[in-house]
Amino acid sequence: MITRRRNQVIAQTFLFVLAFIWLLPIIGMIISAFRPYAETSVDPNGFFSWPETLTLDNFRNAWERGNMPRHWFVTFIVVIPAVILVLFFSSMVAFAVSRYSWKFNIALLMLFTAGNLLPPQAIIQPLFQIYNRIPIPEFPIFSESGELRGSLLGLILIHVAFQSGFCTFVLSNYMKTLPKELNEAAMVDGASLWRQYWQIVMPLTRPALGALATLEFAWIYNDYFWAVVLVQKGRDLPITSSLRNLSGEFFTDDNLVAAGSLIVVLPTVLIYLALRRQFISGLAVGASKG
Repeated sequence: MITRRRNQVIAQTFLFVLAFIWLLPIIGMIISAFRPYAETSVDPNGFFSWPETLTLDNFRNAWERGNMPRHWFVTFIVVIPAVILVLFFSSMVAFAVSRYSWKFNIALLMLFTAGNLLPPQAIIQPLFQIYNRIPIPEFPIFSESGELRGSLLGLILIHVAFQSGFCTFVLSNYMKTLPKELNEAAMVDGASLWRQYWQIVMPLTRPALGALATLEFAWIYNDYFWAVVLVQKGRDLPITSSLRNLSGEFFTDDNLVAAGSLIVVLPTVLIYLALRRQFISGLAVGASKG
């Protein structure tokens, strides 16, 4: 009993220290965001000291200089369709490979999941050449230039392609835990394949979908690599790129960048708070059934 309690104390102490180390840069960033630059210029090493004056000027300047309303609009134009398409296509593939036994279901699942093993940097050149050779109809916001390269549609497609493998793997494992008698009973009642998928299996996978929606929103929202590679116009870059506008060539106001970073991270925090029940439920059910 004493040994068990001692192990618990050691584990809790270790987790507390680890959490403190992980939160330390965030605490410093929050303090720096509310500190005027005049204080930082006097004491550059006082990153974690409490500021003598609290100000919101850094947030106001970051909002204006970073042109954040425009970049946020572009970000949500990319993130929302990408997350919906990823979950929709992944759930359809997961339904096919998990609920029915056919010749190529394992091979198809391996094909989807193998895409996650390929580093994105390895396909920059061929992908860029493919995008250069694919014309698309002009459409407001999504493809104003009439080319896949440089369009928001191309950015959405690459996110869907790269994120579908992980979601397919998770959803297929989750759907395998559901009794197949549900599909058999539905078939006896005359339910079509689409109805089995949409009205029977999909409602039961809501916890997993909620957890994946939270993760996918955060991953696509925070993407910087593909946006820089595929989007050419500065005004069409997502919100993460707006932080570049806060850094100068020869001088960078770290307080301003810290304030801009807090503004940028706000939507991901709100999404997690809104979907935290589904997120925790999906992880808990997956852990207990996996």
